[in-house]
Amino acid sequence: MITILFIGDVVGEPGRTALKHALPGLREAHGADFVVVNGENAAAGRGITPRLAQELLQAGVDVITTGDHVWDQVELAPWLNTEPRVLRPVNYPEGTPGHGSVVKETPKGKVAVMQVQGRSFIQPPLENPFLISEKEAQRLRNEEHVRVILVDMHAETTSEKISTGYNLDGLVSAVIGTHTHVQTADETILEHGTAYLTDAGMCGPAVGVLGRELEPILKRFRTSMPAKFPVAGWPVRLCGAVIRVDEETGKALNITRISQIVEKPAS
Repeated sequence: MITILFIGDVVGEPGRTALKHALPGLREAHGADFVVVNGENAAAGRGITPRLAQELLQAGVDVITTGDHVWDQVELAPWLNTEPRVLRPVNYPEGTPGHGSVVKETPKGKVAVMQVQGRSFIQPPLENPFLISEKEAQRLRNEEHVRVILVDMHAETTSEKISTGYNLDGLVSAVIGTHTHVQTADETILEHGTAYLTDAGMCGPAVGVLGRELEPILKRFRTSMPAKFPVAGWPVRLCGAVIRVDEETGKALNITRISQIVEKPAS
């Protein structure tokens, strides 16, 4: 059995600090063999830089996924080709910088991670995520000989995420949704052995709106006037899931949600 720890969207400095502080304890508590983190909001809530990605990798993260904010920090694009552990959605056109999937060796065998982005109410519009993710999952199984495959499905609508879970059921070990920052309570193992969760939630400020300060967002809703949305402060709610997979078959054995409050570490 191999145990994968997945952490939802890391938001700003509080999210990064909380993750680095909590990760050793989470690894030990859950017996995690492999850690995947969505880092697309790590840089002040918009995108991620090479420096911040390297910090998370050095802290013990094995693979970082992103999403629709992947290009918000301009220095990332030319760097992505040099770091296969930081993924952008697989359904970008051929020739786009970076990688949509990666295969990593572990003491318990190969683990593949794939990132795919939905098309409903999310920009930019990409290639068909259903066809691309199915084709890539088959390639990973048949050409790379990987059975343990985790998919980060970065999308706005629950219907598109749920449909992706069913479309990939039996081809991959887990489909975990990201993007909305609010953890759902529908964790399950689908009929053919794929673990599924519509949204992992976020690792970001617990007080505010989706990791942002409350007052500017309330003002925007009340007045319809433009406003900046700074990242909120501490404490942080760290959310995600633990997936246990049979490394021989690639079928999920169990999926458990995690959600905990992390207070600001003493300086």
